[in-house]
Amino acid sequence: MGDDRYVLDELYRDVAAVEAHRASPHCQAYLAKIPELADRTAVVLEAVEIGDR
Repeated sequence: MGDDRYVLDELYRDVAAVEAHRASPHCQAYLAKIPELADRTAVVLEAVEIGDR
């Protein structure tokens, strides 16, 4: 990666946690501001459980 790229890595327990985060005031402020600051590409991955838990 070059000096002009940042990766924001977030992990959520479930879909409800993602929705709660996205509805929060700080996330709404980020989503409103980020388009004028940078290109944003979201990559959403599904968690895979490994081993017996």
